[in-house]
Amino acid sequence: MSIEKVRAYFEGFGIAGRIREFDVSSATVELAAIAVGVEGARIAKSMSFKLGDEPIIVVVAGDQKIDNAKYKAQFHQKAKMLTFDEACAFTGHAPGGVCSFALPENVKTYLDVSLKRFETVFPAAGSSNSAIEMTCEELERYSSNFSGWVDVCKPKEG
Repeated sequence: MSIEKVRAYFEGFGIAGRIREFDVSSATVELAAIAVGVEGARIAKSMSFKLGDEPIIVVVAGDQKIDNAKYKAQFHQKAKMLTFDEACAFTGHAPGGVCSFALPENVKTYLDVSLKRFETVFPAAGSSNSAIEMTCEELERYSSNFSGWVDVCKPKEG
């Protein structure tokens, strides 16, 4: 199971005990916010895209969505999300639990600046009912294959 890979990955950093598992789903921003007990904006959602032939993860604040023009300016191609099956195959995590931890070497991680307005955020930990609280500095340090901070989002409508 993906959460076990993340737990083993975090063992190497001494932070596996910080993973929180819930009796309820945390597969969406809204569900994760309820499970964790914070505003949805503080949920760090990991979105998986195909960049050329390689998968990437872009972690963004829960109240944001991809701005296609900004994405294209940053990555020089149109945003193309991975399908459910591609996300599972390429990242090792199923949608709802996709995270920037314990990823294969070819999967680069980018963090969106929308996260930086919070002292701590809550990314998933490899399953649809888990999260871990981290500062943005920790998120950068512990994310697999961290490749940089980007500005590719805009606020969601409504």
